[in-house]
Amino acid sequence: MIGNLRLVGLTGGIGSGKSTAARLFAEHGVPVLDADQLAREVTRPGAPALTEIAAAWPGVVGPDGVLDRRLLASAVFGDPAARARLEAILHPRIVALSNARTQELARAGHTLALYEAALLVETGRHGELDGLIVVDAPVDVRVARVMARDGASEAEVRARIAAQLPIEDKRRVATHIIENDGDEDALRTRVREVLAELGR
Repeated sequence: MIGNLRLVGLTGGIGSGKSTAARLFAEHGVPVLDADQLAREVTRPGAPALTEIAAAWPGVVGPDGVLDRRLLASAVFGDPAARARLEAILHPRIVALSNARTQELARAGHTLALYEAALLVETGRHGELDGLIVVDAPVDVRVARVMARDGASEAEVRARIAAQLPIEDKRRVATHIIENDGDEDALRTRVREVLAELGR
C-alpha cells in the first residue's frame, strides 16, 4: 500500500479476457496500469532499453527506430534464456515506471488501482501487491477467442498456452478469481462483485 492506495494485480492466461476485465474495472473509475503500455513507453525510440534490445536481437528495431514487437516475440518465443534476458532488460524499468505512476495516483487521492500484466506471477511481482485478481476461462474458450482475435491456428494458440505458466499456479496465489466463461454482461457482474469484495 502506498499512502491510502491499494495496488491490486490483474492477470490471466492468453484469451482469458484479462484486458476486457480491466476495461470494465476502469468503467467503475478504477485506474488501471497496463504493463504492456508501460513496456511500450520504456522501449520508445531512443530509450536505453531499446538500445539494449537492438544489440541483443539485431533486426527487431526498424530503420525508423521503432521496435517490431512481433519480431521480438518470435525471437524469444520458446527460448527460456532469451526470454530471461529480455525480462532482465525490461522488468526493472517497467517496475520503476509503474511505481512512479502509482505514487502519482496516491497523491491524486485514489484508494484503489489495478496493475494489469500477463507475467505477474512469473516475475514474482504479485508478492509486492495488495492482492491478485486472476481471470480464467476454459481452455477451449480461450483458444477460440485468440483464434478469432489474432487469426492464429488452433495449434499455434495451444502452443502459446502451453508456453505460459499453468493457470493453476496463478489461481493458487489469487486473492480473487473471475471465471470468464460467459458473455460480457456476466463478466461485468463478476467485476462488480470483486469490487464489492475489495470494499469499493
